[in-house]
Amino acid sequence: MVCGGFTCSKNALCSLNVVYMLVGLLLIGVAAWGKGFGLVSSIHIIGGVIAVGVFLLLIAIVGLIGAIHHHQVMLFFYMVILFIVFLFQFGVSCSCLAMNRGQQETLLNSTWGMLNNKTKVDLENQLNCCGLLNTTASRAQFDKDYQSCPAPCKNSGCSSCGNMMLTHATAALKILGGVGLFFSFTEILGVWLAVRYRNQKDPRANPSAFL
Repeated sequence: MVCGGFTCSKNALCSLNVVYMLVGLLLIGVAAWGKGFGLVSSIHIIGGVIAVGVFLLLIAIVGLIGAIHHHQVMLFFYMVILFIVFLFQFGVSCSCLAMNRGQQETLLNSTWGMLNNKTKVDLENQLNCCGLLNTTASRAQFDKDYQSCPAPCKNSGCSSCGNMMLTHATAALKILGGVGLFFSFTEILGVWLAVRYRNQKDPRANPSAFL
């Protein structure tokens, strides 16, 4: 069987968690870079990305320490948490791949409503647009956002930010869903490796010791 031995399972699990640590550090670094260069000023967005990076980093550290020391308790909590993350990420990824334009508009409207004014202003300046969607249902909010819009295009007539986002939303959601789906399968691989490795006996240990 491929990677059936104790040492191979240990090395594979350690390598997988090193990758997760690098991804977590990358997320933290990207969030800090975006804040430092003024690309995103919302503390909620920055904080959310950093929180995901820190969470992934902590899970990877737990898995790495558990793999190195063959620690039964740490490996157990690692595989349980990783399986929960897999279920959540798999569901979100499938939802991204299956989302149609109407659902995208609903998601944009709800997200836009949660943003603070500074974040909206930043988006309007960066995308050179005003407001979200100029539809019957959101006309009042669009007019309000348009009046306070600081984008350079305002004098010549701006496109709505929602239309610009929706133009690329389908492709972006497919990429996001595909990447999320790929990582969800690496997580279930991590769970399988952790279960297998946890139940293997260390050949260097006392033969009469439990696991």
